[in-house]
Amino acid sequence: MKYLKYIVLGLIVAFATAGATAQVVKKNDGDRRDKKDESAVKVSDRQQAFYEQREPSEADLQWSKVVYRILDLTKGKNPALYYPEEPNEDGQSMFFIIMRLLANNQISAYEYLDGREMFTDEYKIKVAELFDRFHVLYSEAKGSTEKNPKYAIEDADIPGNEILSYYIIEKWEFDTRTNAMRCRVDAICPVLHREDGYGGEPIKFPMFWVKLNDIRPYIAQQYIFTDDDNNLTRYNLDDFFKLNMYTGDIYKVKNLRNQSLMQLYPEPEALKHAQDSIEERLHRFDKNLWAPTREELQAMAEAKCKLEAEQRGETLEEGESEGATVKEEKKDSGKSVKTKRGSSNDSKDNKKKTTKKKVQKAKQSSNQGAGRSVRNRKR
Repeated sequence: MKYLKYIVLGLIVAFATAGATAQVVKKNDGDRRDKKDESAVKVSDRQQAFYEQREPSEADLQWSKVVYRILDLTKGKNPALYYPEEPNEDGQSMFFIIMRLLANNQISAYEYLDGREMFTDEYKIKVAELFDRFHVLYSEAKGSTEKNPKYAIEDADIPGNEILSYYIIEKWEFDTRTNAMRCRVDAICPVLHREDGYGGEPIKFPMFWVKLNDIRPYIAQQYIFTDDDNNLTRYNLDDFFKLNMYTGDIYKVKNLRNQSLMQLYPEPEALKHAQDSIEERLHRFDKNLWAPTREELQAMAEAKCKLEAEQRGETLEEGESEGATVKEEKKDSGKSVKTKRGSSNDSKDNKKKTTKKKVQKAKQSSNQGAGRSVRNRKR
């Protein structure tokens, strides 16, 4: 019996030690996983400087225009900002990345001031107040302090499916140092589309502004699908904004009265015409600075010939339009060219014709005079 007791006690101690070691290993694995997750979202200062787009000096700028656009996430290539709706093996959406960075206190959010955006410390939003304002559930995360607050939020509590559009601020700048026109996105604002509970149309709530330079190192790690026919993720979210792959309507340009295009042009037709004219001026500003090429001149001449033919009620084919442009070029080349004294080639030709006529008249008169003298002699 004594030996049996010792055997039972030994088995109990062995099972207890095995469970303790198993718990210790599990805890260590969890710590390693947490450390791995924390190191994956950290960005060094060197990496931040690499992705940051520096603003050109005001001394180098000759012309600048600030444009506000709205990106509808159901049009064009904009759905790349919305999907996936929840994080999966393909990654996470733009809004999920922004909310995680805000919760970890890695970036700053600024108040939406409706056209008077100020990206200063005075207009920074406290993350807890932001979550309370839009009813996002959260809790204090481990390691949170008063100076460095951090929050934990569940994926189900992030209203990513209600972010159906974004506001962006574009800066169109002509740099005299590079003699080039460029468009860069300065800031982005997620817009919450939330129903009022009465079955009407969702109400838009602009949430906050985020500087794009602050989130560039993080969104550059998220690759996206830009084409359903090609499943290769060749571009990331940083490329999406850097290459201006989005499509959006202009709803405001910076002006003294701080009015949107809707306020300036209440009628839909006038609003559409204003948007198209602003878009055309932005894209043609750089082209108007340079002399057109020979191909562009030829295309303009063909378009002019086609327009004139349409006005006359005729139709020109491709060969006929090219022949017409060649004829116009020959006509232009055959036009009179003024000399230094102000005379022209046409006047010289006219002089030659008049001299020839005078010579012929003189010959005729001399012949007539010779005939008269012979007649007189016969008489």
